[in-house]
Amino acid sequence: MAQTPLYEPARRTIDALLADHLIGRIWRRDVSAWAGATPQDEVGRAIANRLGWLDVPQTMRPELDAVVRVAEEVRRDGIQTVYLLGMGGSSLCAEVIRAVYGIREGFPDLVVMDTTDEATIHAALSRLDAAATLFLVASKSGGTIEVASMEKLFWGAVSKARGADAGRHFIAITDPGTGLAQLAQQRGYRHTFINPADIGGRFSALSLFGLVPAALIGAPVHDLLGGGADMAEGCRQENHQNAGLQLGAYIGTAANAGRDKLTVVLPPSMRTLGLWIEQLIAESTGKHDKGALPVVDEPLGAVSSYGPDRAFVGVSTDRDEPDMARLQALEDAGHPVLRLSTRAAALGAEFFRWEFATAVAGAVLGINPFDEPNVAEAKDKTKAILAQRDFSGGTPVAAANGISVYSSRFTGSSPAQTVRNAVASLGAGDYVGFLSYLPPDSGVEAVLQKIRADLQAAHKVASTYGLGPRYLHSTGQYHKGGPNKMLAFVLTGEDATETPIPDAPYSFKQLKRAQAVGDFQTLEAHGRRTVRIHFDRDVDPVNALRELFA
Repeated sequence: MAQTPLYEPARRTIDALLADHLIGRIWRRDVSAWAGATPQDEVGRAIANRLGWLDVPQTMRPELDAVVRVAEEVRRDGIQTVYLLGMGGSSLCAEVIRAVYGIREGFPDLVVMDTTDEATIHAALSRLDAAATLFLVASKSGGTIEVASMEKLFWGAVSKARGADAGRHFIAITDPGTGLAQLAQQRGYRHTFINPADIGGRFSALSLFGLVPAALIGAPVHDLLGGGADMAEGCRQENHQNAGLQLGAYIGTAANAGRDKLTVVLPPSMRTLGLWIEQLIAESTGKHDKGALPVVDEPLGAVSSYGPDRAFVGVSTDRDEPDMARLQALEDAGHPVLRLSTRAAALGAEFFRWEFATAVAGAVLGINPFDEPNVAEAKDKTKAILAQRDFSGGTPVAAANGISVYSSRFTGSSPAQTVRNAVASLGAGDYVGFLSYLPPDSGVEAVLQKIRADLQAAHKVASTYGLGPRYLHSTGQYHKGGPNKMLAFVLTGEDATETPIPDAPYSFKQLKRAQAVGDFQTLEAHGRRTVRIHFDRDVDPVNALRELFA
């Protein structure tokens, strides 16, 4: 990092952390490194049970033979497609691995199903070839509602098609003693992988949650784990060359200095790594009105479109790099830019670097980076809505032409006027979160990219895009627990089909709506400026969004 305003503070932070022997304390699993915890208090005990990721490059090595063996069996049995049913840390690392390494010739494709979206699930069920499909059911807790609901649906479909052989088409990854582990045994799953219980979901990329899907698509799992081991060794250094310490001190120092929009600029070959970084940093640091908001999918704009709340990280690989000229221009203008370099084949090293950096950033911010205190609130709201079976979400403050707008903070003579009033509330240091429960292939993300660029140019604000319910397990914690600088737009719509969830009194359509309304209500309860925009079935949301934000 050049001599920008953050250079000296970040260097002083590293000096202070080294003087405090933070690196040694982390590796000794000294829980007092975070938020003043002690081994005797509840926080300290909880942290102690979340530090297994530190040793995962060693603890996972004996598991590799079984992982590779099962993957080879699956390939020999003619499986063509693997559906990963998981959420958050149990699924995002697999999506990155697939994108970076690709599918090895002769191995099955991997489809990550981290959703309750009716259209997505209906389409997957319609094209299901049970004989050539394997379902990888991944859940640390073993009771994640999205995963459990999808498992019920696809188990029923495969059982109908394959009879007593259905279990051969399912593999579980979970913690010891969970309901999923018991279910897998009862149903005769092909295999159940038991992950160490002391690894939190978002820190599990190099555990079985990452290694099993990697092996199933023929990715080099030994190299993946080896890269993590090399980085872990480097992160033991008690000096300024420690890559994890350098990144973590930068993140924490920037956030403490008001540069809390951590803008990560990635090359094309590692674009999906941003999704994983987003959930790791946001869920770990966004609490107690503190945190760093990862902005991972925002194209670099003109220097004049950025405010003093930004800190940039540019990542280059041996294959490609981001727009280095634009990063240099930002640095020349006084914005802090940290440059990282890596090898695309050493993805495991990046997983560990960012995990270690997150632990360091938590220490700098004075928080516990291993809990997620606000995540359960939206889940509880969802359960209440499902129990009451009232999916309306209240009375709209404005409605016209098939568009209804809900908010306790903003109103207007029309949906568009309400949106304009909300946008007018943006001030320095704010950010906009677009939280979409619309089908992911609807074209909405593309039109939102244009809207986000316009908002950045006009108001110098960062923005993020979250696909529901995926974001509930990643940025959802930051939205509620981080600094109250958010303007949220929750996007919902009517589904054309409705798929029942076996043994449940509600459908996927209703579950998704309950999750959207539940999070909307939770955000409002935390004083976040929130607007829900709902589209009737005959409304094209792409054109409607263009008009609303014109």
